[in-house]
Amino acid sequence: MTGYDDRDGVIWMDGKLVPWRDANVHILTHAMHYASAVFEGERAYGGKIFKSHEHSERLKRSANMIDFEIPYSVEEIDAAKAEVMKANGLSDCYVRPLAWRGSGPEMGVAAAQNPVRMAIAAWEWGAYYGAAKMKGAKLDIAKWKRPDPATAPSQAKASGLYMICTMSKHAAQAKGCSDAMMFDYRGYVAEATGANIFFVKDGEVHTPKADCFLNGITRQTVIGLLKDKQIKVHERHIEPAELEGFQQCWLTGTAAEVTPVAEIGDYNFEVGALTHDIAETYEAFVRA
Repeated sequence: MTGYDDRDGVIWMDGKLVPWRDANVHILTHAMHYASAVFEGERAYGGKIFKSHEHSERLKRSANMIDFEIPYSVEEIDAAKAEVMKANGLSDCYVRPLAWRGSGPEMGVAAAQNPVRMAIAAWEWGAYYGAAKMKGAKLDIAKWKRPDPATAPSQAKASGLYMICTMSKHAAQAKGCSDAMMFDYRGYVAEATGANIFFVKDGEVHTPKADCFLNGITRQTVIGLLKDKQIKVHERHIEPAELEGFQQCWLTGTAAEVTPVAEIGDYNFEVGALTHDIAETYEAFVRA
C-alpha cells in the first residue's frame, strides 16, 4: 500500500494548496517533539462533510485547551476543507485538519513564540474496521487507562492523548483483535482507542459518561438518533462487572461510523437488531 507521504494530489497548508509530496515540516517542529498539536477526523458523504462546522469549532477549542490559537476562523477552516476536496476531486472521503506549533525561536518545553501552523488533507478511506463493520469487531482490554482530567485536557482532540491508544491498539492487533477497550483512571469502562462505546440491555442503551474522554460528535449524533426513536439512553459510569450482562455492543466515531462489537476479552455480544438499526439509521442520516 502506498505510504501517506507518497501520493498524488494536494494538501492545504498554511493558506495555500501544495503538492502532496511537498507538504513537509522541519525536523525541529515543536509538535514532533512535544505533541503540541490538535486534529480532527471528518467524513464527507456525497460531497458534503458531515457536521463540518462543529468539527472546525472543536478544532479551535482543542487548540485553546492546549494553549495556542489557530490563526484561521471557523468559517475559513470550513472553506479550506471544501477547497481541498474539490482540488482532489473527492466526494466520499476522510478529511484530516491538523494544527500545531511549528519551528521557531524556541525548542524547549515552552514554545509561545513559535508560529502556529495548519494543514488539511483528504483521501478516500473505507470501513475503519474492515470486515468487522458487518460481523462485529473483536476487542482486547487495554492495560492503559484514560487519564484523570486533572492530568490532561481530556476534552481536547490533542495528538499527545493518543499515545496510549496507539500502544493499546498495537497490543490488541498482536492478539488478533481489531481494537482495545480502555478503562478510565477510576476503573470504569471508558472507550475504545479511537471510538466511543455503547451497550444494550433489555432494549435500553448504556454508554459511559464522557467525563474523562472525548465526547465524540458521532457519539452525540447517535444518542440523538436513539432518543428520536424513543429508546432510553443511560449516560453513566459502567463497572467492568456489568459487561457480562450486556447483550449488544457497538462503537461510534467519524472513522468507525457505527461498528458492531462481537467480543470484548472473554465477553460475547450479539450483533442484534438494535445495533443493525442504529447503524442503518446513522448511514442514512449522514447522507441525507
